[in-house]
Amino acid sequence: MNTSLSSSDWHQAAEWPRRAGLRALTAALGADNIRWVGGAVRDTLIGMAVHDVDCATLHTPDTVIDLCKAAGIRTVPTGIDHGTVTAVLDDGPVEVTTLRRDVATDGRRAVVAFASDWREDAARRDFTINALYAHPETMEISDYFGGLDDLAARRVRFIGDARERIAEDHLRILRYYRFQARFGADLDAVAEDACADLASTLKGLSRERVASELLSLLALPAPYETTARMRDRGVLGVILPESCAVHVRALEALIAQETVQDFAPDALLRLAALLPPSPDVAADVAARLRLSRAQRARLISAAERLSTDAQDVYALAYRLGTQFASDRLLLLGEDARRIANWPRPVFPLKGGAIVARGVGAGPEVARIMQAVERSWIEEGFPGETRVHELLNAQLSAS
Repeated sequence: MNTSLSSSDWHQAAEWPRRAGLRALTAALGADNIRWVGGAVRDTLIGMAVHDVDCATLHTPDTVIDLCKAAGIRTVPTGIDHGTVTAVLDDGPVEVTTLRRDVATDGRRAVVAFASDWREDAARRDFTINALYAHPETMEISDYFGGLDDLAARRVRFIGDARERIAEDHLRILRYYRFQARFGADLDAVAEDACADLASTLKGLSRERVASELLSLLALPAPYETTARMRDRGVLGVILPESCAVHVRALEALIAQETVQDFAPDALLRLAALLPPSPDVAADVAARLRLSRAQRARLISAAERLSTDAQDVYALAYRLGTQFASDRLLLLGEDARRIANWPRPVFPLKGGAIVARGVGAGPEVARIMQAVERSWIEEGFPGETRVHELLNAQLSAS
């Protein structure tokens, strides 16, 4: 794909540079003082949809705040210690970050100083394809490290020495694999070796950061080959030691089922595929990765898939809910489409109706209710008339 778009090509290819909010921000900060940078530039050049727009600037954060205020643009100091101010625009927020250089890094966090040189700012970024800067008016691309050639080759390459970049921020190992799964076609052996050699450094990162990157990778359309390579190179074992080769193949099978059954990529379900079918293991992983309660419950349910009766899918969906039932069916290679839009029926019997038939309130009411409900499920959720017939039969038996 062409990655040398002219100014006119840019404006034809992308809607976002024409947004009123971005034009207002450019006017407030001065076109020569800012550059669009990162994902918006990269994705536009290869014809992908742009979601977030980031801006680099020569101005200090205080100056950005003052200039935006004078122009009537609200700002939020979202990362002011690292030079980032978020401009709140009608057509979406934009992170405005002062040019920076690293003063000290320990692999988890960096101490930065403000800079005034675009190339110096680019040098501290992770990959060449993320260090492309575009002038907001002319849309001229500034490419300091061969990012355009790498983008054309669909190659994810670290800026400078890969080991140095990883030493600055260990999370870049996982970011490399995520970007490689999204963009890469031409593997960079140097990057792969560096990630493998330094994989153990991932142990020092916060679990939340690891979980975010892992789930972002698994949410991509086709992460199987990259995940398999992560396992082969010893990277996956550091962050997910419970996963072995058979589980990586289970991920491949799940992705195939998603494709055949027309289900959207689901990162959490794919994480479940990478784990053994053990609720205890799922609970441990959920705790370690600091997953939410809802994510934890879903991961544990998916781990119980071997106890699933896949023949009675509607009974399964009634007991578990359609989400949990679909998860288990997809992981088992069963057809989950039957319950995708199934309206879960409401059991049409209340405890008061049983009490009205002369049963004293208490455990006996609950026992009869459960017995009738089991029969109702087995018969395929018949109407209220049949439910009362089932109740009569149960009362007679009692």
